[in-house]
Amino acid sequence: MQESFRFFAQRVSDAAGSPWAFVAAVAGVAIWLAVGPFFHFSDTWQLTMSTVASIIPSLMVFLIQNTQNRDSKAMQLKLDELIRATAQARDQLIHLESLSDADLDALEAEFERVRGTRRGAA
Repeated sequence: MQESFRFFAQRVSDAAGSPWAFVAAVAGVAIWLAVGPFFHFSDTWQLTMSTVASIIPSLMVFLIQNTQNRDSKAMQLKLDELIRATAQARDQLIHLESLSDADLDALEAEFERVRGTRRGAA
């Protein structure tokens, strides 16, 4: 099931980010506005658009989050491979995402010091 969801989420995310999705959304709103007079701009007419306009973004949040999680994980693995393959790189930098905020702050301060030292030497 997880592989099926990944495939579905990727396809929907790709489709939702396309220009055609925007055109379809604009067309949907235009159609909704065009049928308004036919329904006398009733409460049901308004409720339909309101419901659709809240359900679709709610579902899209989950699909987009899934896609972003996969992209982030892939990027992290690529960076880990570059660190592993570089002779001067510290292997301790692999899996930084699992460090505590305090450890990340300390590492950031260390890199700030290195940048300051290199600027002063230049």
